Amino acid sequence: MKSDRAEPGPRTALPTVARAIVVSAGLVVAYYTLPMDTRFDGGTVTGLVVGLIGVTALFLWQVRAIARSPRPELRAVESLAAVVPLFVLLFATSYFLLERATPGSFTEPLTRTDALYLALTVVSTVGFGDVTAHTETARVMVIIQMVGGILLVGVAARVVVKAVEAGRRRQDSKKHD
Repeated sequence: MKSDRAEPGPRTALPTVARAIVVSAGLVVAYYTLPMDTRFDGGTVTGLVVGLIGVTALFLWQVRAIARSPRPELRAVESLAAVVPLFVLLFATSYFLLERATPGSFTEPLTRTDALYLALTVVSTVGFGDVTAHTETARVMVIIQMVGGILLVGVAARVVVKAVEAGRRRQDSKKHD
């Protein structure tokens, strides 16, 4: 039995995809343009922890928005376009600052691009091995990113799918009332 719910068409999907691209690109531009002159210290570690809590809060808020959206599938795309890059860029920033504060934390000095490359390699589980964590602090940060990445891909993907399903059920129940 086919649902009478209107599927997202090109007119609806195009602005959503455009917003997702703009948000992701904006986050990358911010990463490259914001000053990173601070030292990697307790404040930076606190910033990483607060950032991870913020990403988690943003994700949970997005899940709620997906379930309530008239187009839950499209809202899920927008949500992931914000949460995933933010997660990766948070770690790229931490790796960059750590290498600046403690040269030799990684097997080679990290530029912003190198730090982003490392963060993407870790989250994608590709692990080329060309840049690796050399100090304990760097290894702990990579471990935290690996665990977070597994949770983001595994648990978060399931939560997003469930939110989309809840949004569809909510729409279907409204149409039958």
